[in-house]
Amino acid sequence: MDSLSELVKLLNSSDKKHFRQFLQRKNKREDVKNLHLMNLIETDDINGINRLYDLDKKKDAYHALRKRLQDSLLLFLSQKTFESNHSEAYEALRLLVVGRFLLENDVVKIALKCLDKAERLADHLEQFNLLNELLLLKLQYAHVPGAEDLETLTVRFMQNQSEMQQEAKLHMAYAFLRKELQEIHLQGKIVNLTAIMMTTIRKYKISFQDLMTYKALYQILFIANEYAAIQQNYGLIERFINRTNRFLQGLQNKKQSYTYYHISILYFLANYHLRQRNFESSASYLREMKDLMATDNRYNTLFYLRHSLITALNLFFTGSADKAIILLEEPLANKKQRSKPEDIEDLRICLTMFLALRNDRGSVKQLSLLTCSDAWYEKRMGMLWTIRKNVMEILVQAQFFNIELAMSRLNSFRRRYKKYLIKTSEERVLVFLKLVEKYLLKPDVHFDQAYRNTVLDLLRSTENNDIFTLSFIAWLIAKWEKKTPYEVVLRLIQDKALP
Repeated sequence: MDSLSELVKLLNSSDKKHFRQFLQRKNKREDVKNLHLMNLIETDDINGINRLYDLDKKKDAYHALRKRLQDSLLLFLSQKTFESNHSEAYEALRLLVVGRFLLENDVVKIALKCLDKAERLADHLEQFNLLNELLLLKLQYAHVPGAEDLETLTVRFMQNQSEMQQEAKLHMAYAFLRKELQEIHLQGKIVNLTAIMMTTIRKYKISFQDLMTYKALYQILFIANEYAAIQQNYGLIERFINRTNRFLQGLQNKKQSYTYYHISILYFLANYHLRQRNFESSASYLREMKDLMATDNRYNTLFYLRHSLITALNLFFTGSADKAIILLEEPLANKKQRSKPEDIEDLRICLTMFLALRNDRGSVKQLSLLTCSDAWYEKRMGMLWTIRKNVMEILVQAQFFNIELAMSRLNSFRRRYKKYLIKTSEERVLVFLKLVEKYLLKPDVHFDQAYRNTVLDLLRSTENNDIFTLSFIAWLIAKWEKKTPYEVVLRLIQDKALP
């Protein structure tokens, strides 16, 4: 999808109506084609676009029109965002803008009141960059009647400069760790997360106190959660989880301005306990998360799909499969335009897994709706997600006797991912697929005790204790136990439950 189409996709029907009115007001001539191009992009009318200009002769004119339409759309979106956002941060920014305008026009008394209110809001929100702009403006006009004492302003300005530097160091550390995470993910780089975090903290001279904020903990948990997912071992991040719990328990006042980070932290905690098979704790964090989401519809919109995903997984792996399936089917049937594609794909693959584990042919249909290319999934969803999706596809096709298609997918998978799996020391995936291949070539192989022992040996490896990995192994065991994979995985989870 090109950038202009991506921008148009951000608009709902009401926005599109207002944008057309915005364009009509801007158009000075009647022969301007921006509205026509907007209509063609909305309807994906390639032939119509080709008729708009003779592209062989007027390619430059067509691209100039696209550029002007994109610039107009960006201007419209910026105005809409500024006007419709009622958050305290935007309120402080609006007050700064109007305060500057009033000072420039010698309306000093009201201007200073605006700036005082803006500073209180920015300080409450810890918006250090915005505070910097406010204090610089106050310093610039410290000579006007009624202005604050210059020395007092200077002290506050220098203190804010220190806070800005601390925040900048946290951002640099986070960016460095994200880069390291990408190398772990795509290049198989082997690192110890705790060691690299400590090294990074020392490198950027970050104090322990600097880390005890909602935003810093959110960033740490994001890194830790991604690392644990790649390693498929959430026990590796237990110390970070414990530190987060101590922080949350020690809070006396929970600022509303940190709600986004607070909800995100609760999401990571719920996911951690789910993957550790501590389902009661996971459900408890989900309840807290839902209560915070209910405080503002924006948060409910933003986190609804992710909350539904973890809730459904908890239900499914504690024996309430029907409720879990219904919980996923509802948002998939009523997709919102602004839902993130990544969240939708997560729900879709999860529903596919639920149905497949219950021997439901609906899993084949759900699988067919995962229509993006592997390259797209690798980029947007990650390598681990894409590999898991491909392995699931092989199993689902085999499950419903599409043996040739399953073999074809298996061979394609090896060609694309074998080198990567070996490089990242994930040969266990190849071992698992070898067992699947044996079953595909000779379905009676599950009567062979040696084959069964090889499958059961997978359960004895600590790295295979993850609920998703157990679900794949359950598929093989179910063949000789004459049960559904879901019945087997519930038993395996119970057998391997945490104390």
